[in-house]
Amino acid sequence: MKTEPGKKLTRQEEFVKMHRRHHHEIASWRTILFVLFLILWEVSARLKWIDSFFFSSPSRVAQCFIEQLKHNSMLSHIGVTLFETLFSFLLVLLFSLLVSTLLWYSTKLSEILEPYLVVLNSLPKSALAPLFIVWLGTGTKTIIVAGISVAIFGSIISFFTGFQQVDAEKITLVYTLGGSRRDAFFKVVLPGSVPILLSTAKVNIGLALVGVIIGEFLAARRGLGYLIIYGSQVFQLDMVITSIIVLCIIALIFYKSIQIIEHQIKIKFKM
Repeated sequence: MKTEPGKKLTRQEEFVKMHRRHHHEIASWRTILFVLFLILWEVSARLKWIDSFFFSSPSRVAQCFIEQLKHNSMLSHIGVTLFETLFSFLLVLLFSLLVSTLLWYSTKLSEILEPYLVVLNSLPKSALAPLFIVWLGTGTKTIIVAGISVAIFGSIISFFTGFQQVDAEKITLVYTLGGSRRDAFFKVVLPGSVPILLSTAKVNIGLALVGVIIGEFLAARRGLGYLIIYGSQVFQLDMVITSIIVLCIIALIFYKSIQIIEHQIKIKFKM
């Protein structure tokens, strides 16, 4: 923020300036640490401190990525994983919102289903993947279901908990003014739960990616999960590490995208 010479900054301008400086400093340190890690990794491989066959190196990862791009295989695998993850995430979001809304509307239903949701959320989802293959066969459908299964139950619990934590006095006020339960939900409960919905969405996108990769490990012929399994089977560990790094980048992009959406919503509604 530029100011004219001799003009004093207001408290708000000073706060904004300090806030931006803080974020720039954090971003700079993150970049420095990442670059130092890459340098240490590359030097360790070249000086034989680590075995580059097992641990690879940044240069070998870059070379492997370029070779995969030349054959158009990497982009194809990334595209498949992206589609399966985003589709799983959207289904989790919609289904969780629907079920948690029903639980909020019916106290009896929530009391009946709550222990089942807790138990299903505690169940190791990787144990369900072989069953999905038996029930649904191999293919995209099974992988999407695996992605949904990892996030769905925790998402329902988080959404429902957020609905319950909305200020009860505001809901009472709606009823006092002649509003219905529907009015209370759409005018008070849902808007008041937006921060929790967004924070849960940031977690869900990562969980959906984890579920998709688990599904691709067992039931896919395309995708980054398939590349990881295939590379480990034929001892092409450069391919394995490259795929893992690409997954980390995808997870970061997903997280930052939802974080930007969250920031814009908070600005719009002044939350």
